[in-house]
Amino acid sequence: MSDAGNTNSGGPTPFIGSADFYGYSDLLTSAERDVLARLRHYLAEEAEPVLAGYWERGETPLFLRDGLTGLDLVEPAELRDAGEAVRSLFIGFRNLEFSRVDGSLAILFGGQAGMFRTIVRTGGSDEQLEAWDDAIAGFRMTGCFALTEPDHGSDIARGVQTEARRAGEGWVLNGAKRWIGNAAFSEYVAVAAKDTDDGQVKVFLARTDDPGLEIAKIEGKTSLRMVHNADIGLRDVRVPETHRLQRINSFADLNRAFETLRPDVVWNATGLQIGLYETVLAYAKQREQFGRPIASFQLVQDHLVTMLGNANASLALAVRLSQLADAGGVSGEQAALAKTWVCRHMRQSAALGRELLGGNGILLEHKAARFHADAESLYTFEGTDQINTLIVGRAITGHSAFL
Repeated sequence: MSDAGNTNSGGPTPFIGSADFYGYSDLLTSAERDVLARLRHYLAEEAEPVLAGYWERGETPLFLRDGLTGLDLVEPAELRDAGEAVRSLFIGFRNLEFSRVDGSLAILFGGQAGMFRTIVRTGGSDEQLEAWDDAIAGFRMTGCFALTEPDHGSDIARGVQTEARRAGEGWVLNGAKRWIGNAAFSEYVAVAAKDTDDGQVKVFLARTDDPGLEIAKIEGKTSLRMVHNADIGLRDVRVPETHRLQRINSFADLNRAFETLRPDVVWNATGLQIGLYETVLAYAKQREQFGRPIASFQLVQDHLVTMLGNANASLALAVRLSQLADAGGVSGEQAALAKTWVCRHMRQSAALGRELLGGNGILLEHKAARFHADAESLYTFEGTDQINTLIVGRAITGHSAFL
């Protein structure tokens, strides 16, 4: 990979190449780099050649998850052998590697290794973690998380309508969930439901083959087409008390898991920008018009520099969030500001990148089209731009503008 133009000539080559203009990946250890290099090689060799076809068909390349499982990415042996913990910074760069290739792959892997595992690790008792965590990390116990509902997205903290009613030694769940990724490929759904006795939100691991649980793929998506998002119906689904996460007894308890997960979308949006920048830069260098590469045109260089600046400012915020997380935690306001700023600039870069490819920018073979479409999903989920803006506005003014 060429690093022409990188200003970090005095130190080690930044792992992610010339898009990392300030060398933030130098913060990775040698062991972390080795793991990420293995992931990068797999994605280049096995994923890149097939993604456009799967994306166009709206199908999930599930065989890639099976291959990724064998790469030892969750609790890597290299880190254990080096005596290193699995840092938030490493997880962030791992997310970046997925997203610089395709956002759907980030969700295919991260929905299990990130979202589902974090919910269980945050909410499970010691006994539950002992029984489940290794299996979840090794993808032998697969799952997804179901919070959003058909009528409640941004207001879900106050609007959970799915109910859990105590019945003898177990629980009965009734309700509906929407936009649940990976549901069709999971054994378990971690369902957030309101206890009818105390009105508090709790989380239950329901099996996807339980009687009364129905999964229906959401069709017609124009973004993240390889992600199998689903509607889930729950009608008198029985779950034993042993499958209720014992340490989640309110939405505030559930929010502890979100504090761990909030940096993920920032890293994903940053990875998308880097993948798009690399794609567009390579195209501009080889595409000729008026007898010379379009990379030599002033306005093209202006767009490329804007995209590079957006990507590196986003990377700076992502790295800082992970440093804060490794030091003890990220506040909701810090995560909200990073999410809204990074995704706004990701959206700008996505438009510029597609524009630079002209008519080719809408063809899947040139990859920019996928990045452009997938940016819209990242812009929306994990808190819309408006909601995150109001969270930060409340923090800096002391006044809530929520209605």
